[in-house]
Amino acid sequence: MYQAIVLLPLLGAILAGMIALAGARARFPGAEPSDDHHAPHADHAAHAHPAGGHDDHHGPVEPPAAGSRAAEVITTSLLMIAAVLSWIALWRVGFGHHDERIRLFTWIISADLKLDWSLRIDTLTAVMLVVVNTVSALVHLYSVGYMAEDPYRPRFFAYLSLFTFAMLALVTADNLAQMFFGWEGVGLASYLLIGFWYHKPEANAAAIKAFVVNRVGDFGFALGIFAVFLMTKSIDFDTIFAQAPGLAGKTIDFFGWHADALTLICLLLFMGAMGKSAQFLLHTWLPDAMEGPTPVSALIHAATMVTAGVFMVARLSPLFELAPNALAFVTLVGATTAFFAATVGLVQNDIKRIVAYSTCSQLGYMFVAMGVGAYSVGMFHLFTHAFFKALLFLGSGSVIMAMHHEQDIRNMGGLKNKIPFTYWCMVIGTLALTGFPLTAGYFSKDAIIEAAYAGKNPFAIYAFVMTVIAAGMTAFYSWRLIYKTFHGAPHDRHHYEAAHESPPVILIPLGVLAIGSLGAGFAFKEFFAGHHIAEFFRESLKQGDIIDAMHHVPLAVVWLPTAMMALGWGVAAYIYLLHPEIAPRIAKQHDALYRFLLNKWYFDELYDLIFVRPALWFGRVFWKGGDGYVIDGFGPDGVSARVLDVTRNVVRLQTGYLYHYAFAMLIGAAALITWFMFSGSGAH
Repeated sequence: MYQAIVLLPLLGAILAGMIALAGARARFPGAEPSDDHHAPHADHAAHAHPAGGHDDHHGPVEPPAAGSRAAEVITTSLLMIAAVLSWIALWRVGFGHHDERIRLFTWIISADLKLDWSLRIDTLTAVMLVVVNTVSALVHLYSVGYMAEDPYRPRFFAYLSLFTFAMLALVTADNLAQMFFGWEGVGLASYLLIGFWYHKPEANAAAIKAFVVNRVGDFGFALGIFAVFLMTKSIDFDTIFAQAPGLAGKTIDFFGWHADALTLICLLLFMGAMGKSAQFLLHTWLPDAMEGPTPVSALIHAATMVTAGVFMVARLSPLFELAPNALAFVTLVGATTAFFAATVGLVQNDIKRIVAYSTCSQLGYMFVAMGVGAYSVGMFHLFTHAFFKALLFLGSGSVIMAMHHEQDIRNMGGLKNKIPFTYWCMVIGTLALTGFPLTAGYFSKDAIIEAAYAGKNPFAIYAFVMTVIAAGMTAFYSWRLIYKTFHGAPHDRHHYEAAHESPPVILIPLGVLAIGSLGAGFAFKEFFAGHHIAEFFRESLKQGDIIDAMHHVPLAVVWLPTAMMALGWGVAAYIYLLHPEIAPRIAKQHDALYRFLLNKWYFDELYDLIFVRPALWFGRVFWKGGDGYVIDGFGPDGVSARVLDVTRNVVRLQTGYLYHYAFAMLIGAAALITWFMFSGSGAH
């Protein structure tokens, strides 16, 4: 069963990929077309060409309908099967206590390094299997409707399934090398999906940015793996965890600095998590990744890939628990990210970017829980967040389709009656995100805030303050999105009149995710943040005493997040529902702050100044000066130039005049006679 869960998406990716290649060869022998007819102008570019139609300038753009339908049906069906099996696995492992290690084959044998490719099936893995496959299956189904008019659907579905397989390889890993394989696999699939509309310059730039920024984090992750092997002679999880207590007090010579081994290892590993999970300083790629199709945003950048860092810290909790300074740093970064992303989300106008910054902020919450030692609570928020954030992204996609690919909420308004089902799904997702009582987010996010208050590390109180403030801002910008999109007078009458509800293939995933957003918190709270944590997670997570401390925090702390949620909601309703003329006036009065937040604290500009421009300058110097002037100048270009100079001068001797040649012969004869005379006298 577990092998099927992991391999079914891979099978779907291979079959869809073969269909995509066959379609490309049928239309254009050799490869897919590289002309720019497919360049999208908005999120859902493919609607520029009618399904099955022809482009006036470039010929046919639609692959055979049967092939596209086959790719959709195959990949979606296999993911549905994998999702059902994942829920069975959660029941069997989490509640039936049947942990397993399934060895598939010997993978690496090199000196002291001996690795098998094995599936590590415990409760932590089972939770991730449910999250990944459930969301992926619903996104596949949603994409059948959303990408209906895109001419390259088989390629899209192949990428989706490939991503799902890579994520499953990551969460079932039994050693760090296997985890790194999945880690890089989701990075590759993310690059392919963000840049799916590769004729669009913004999509290409966003894909490259995501890839490069993640390489920065992955460099630290790789160094962490090397350090683990240096200290334990193994990267197998069971061996590492067994030897971890013995590493206490040991140091690693790091460029002359004798660093505490466990602290350095955990910080390097967390650097990988900062990149993959878009934490403060390595966060800049996530909002730009919204250039990909909306289903990509929902799958990769809301529910699964960005939570890989959180999962990694949870998996390695036996190591992190022994490195309190590293945990303090995790808490600091998580709390700062939660606050930073929430401030930026206050003023964004692109519907998908608002949800993207919300994702960034919620990931900060998860790392706060990890940092204070409440690993199961962090996983609880990961679990519930997958439902309501995927719901918000897919709901945003439904709005974008209704508005003919318009993404600016300032051009929307009044859609509540035009697309009622989408509206109520978005409201449910917003209630869950903001922590409205009894929704999924209420149980998981409030538990994190309580854990931060009860935490003992140096940054716990800082994290508590930042997450409480972020809770208020989250409610404000979430309801701002709802009010500007669905309430008030329509700002674009033409698109408003043409707006209509999405087809059932899009609405069914929204309905399922809405149910999860309402009920997942209450149904699982005792297993993630209550009295059944120890028997549910057992050895898959490190269990501390933070959970008991959470249950004894003051009542004021318990209700503070709800109060902040109500305050943020109330302010948003006052400004955007009752008095919409206030918002522009506030922005004008605080223009400097507004622009600071609108430009995302100027991080992109700062990185451009510090890293990009110097790199371009160095590249230009080495290109023009080093390669052009020195290497080419004194190498092939210089040699060829000297040869030309010599031949050009030799050519001048060939004048064609007889008396010139006679004179040259006379001079030559005189020179020869002179040489013989002197050489002869020298011999005597």
